[in-house]
Amino acid sequence: MEIEVLVMPDCPHQQLAAEQLLQALGETGLSTTGFTTRVIADQAEAERTAFTGSPTILIDGRDPFAEPGAAPSLSCRIYRTPDGPAGAPGLDQLRQALRAAADTGTRA
Repeated sequence: MEIEVLVMPDCPHQQLAAEQLLQALGETGLSTTGFTTRVIADQAEAERTAFTGSPTILIDGRDPFAEPGAAPSLSCRIYRTPDGPAGAPGLDQLRQALRAAADTGTRA
């Protein structure tokens, strides 16, 4: 499984996303799975990568939290979580996405 966290420069939610992701990986038995972080520096790169806000978590090249119709943007991303809007997906959401990716074993 390949995981990449895409962020804009100085993303205020980068650390939260990384901490949540590490915890979710550990809780799903995937603690040996690492992830990389890539900075999306400008709008042109956001458009090339279909980056819809910071942070974006890609699992095997797919954004499990993608909002249909979201335009590429060099901006903060807001996630809909059970606890309300947040700067990163909730732990349960991350665990579900990781389990789904591990179960399918497919790559986008």
